[in-house]
Amino acid sequence: MKNIYKLFLIFAVLTVNSKNLYAESSPHFIDFTKVLNQSLAGKQAQDFLKNKFKKASEKFAKQQESIKKEEQEVIGKKKIVTNEEYQKLVQDLRKKVGKLQQDREKELSEIAKLRKNARTKLLKSLNPIIKEYMEENKIRLVLDKKSILLGDTNLEITTQIIDILNTKVKSLNLK
Repeated sequence: MKNIYKLFLIFAVLTVNSKNLYAESSPHFIDFTKVLNQSLAGKQAQDFLKNKFKKASEKFAKQQESIKKEEQEVIGKKKIVTNEEYQKLVQDLRKKVGKLQQDREKELSEIAKLRKNARTKLLKSLNPIIKEYMEENKIRLVLDKKSILLGDTNLEITTQIIDILNTKVKSLNLK
């Protein structure tokens, strides 16, 4: 009888421990896109980049409109000026168009670089926060939501991470 009691006790302890072990080792997931878009620092960075893009677009639209007007003037002068002068005007116009395209590409490249840097900064700030959260809650694995087909919503830690990130990182200082 004592052996059965001991066996039952060992079985009960192992069952309880295996449930705790399972709970601690179950993978959790986070939606990084949501963190990047909804955190205070992420929103601030996006607003800064959108504003920069909008200003650049407006500037280039004005320059493009100016070049179109100049093109109309050059076309209107075709019959008035000599062929050589007309060719010179056309060359000058082509140079302006080429410069506008180069400036636009340079500006867009700069904005893309800023966007990449902002994302990198935010992820660098996010890694220690996730690591600390994992240690506090005894989580062994955190996956990106994109790589999960289906999962229990109780295992998603996105909102908790956003809350912690909002308290620790207010801005990325992209300027």
